[in-house]
Amino acid sequence: MIKRIVETVVTAIKATSSPESETSDRESALRLATAILMVEVARADHVFEQSEFERLIALITSHFELSPEDAADLVDYASETTEGVVHLYDFTQLLHKHLTKTEKARIVGLLWQVAYADGRLDKYEDSLVLKISDLLYVGRGRVMRLKHDAEMAANG
Repeated sequence: MIKRIVETVVTAIKATSSPESETSDRESALRLATAILMVEVARADHVFEQSEFERLIALITSHFELSPEDAADLVDYASETTEGVVHLYDFTQLLHKHLTKTEKARIVGLLWQVAYADGRLDKYEDSLVLKISDLLYVGRGRVMRLKHDAEMAANG
């Protein structure tokens, strides 16, 4: 199933021409890919708390300008999609190849916010976000700034 999802996302992200339907497909694919990574980070500590779910919904709602219902549907779909996923290499590689540096950094920033959603950073969440940021080729200095920003936001 994940292979089919990856293929769908790849096809949509590669669409660089300007027709609105292709732009819409690309946005949908980016939303799904980002949501999948966010869900994986939320699950990294083997606990997917209500606070993390609510933070995911809030982040997706504001970042992608979706209604809370659409954001919840996206999180549910991403959650179902990631069941049984062993690694995210294929996903991160396709994002790396088709996103700008700014888009990749925005994803890493969102991942840090998810990692801090429950008010603390678990070592598994930390490790996973660092691994994803490396696979996205986001510079370590920028990653640490994004981490710091997320920590400051989480602590008040």
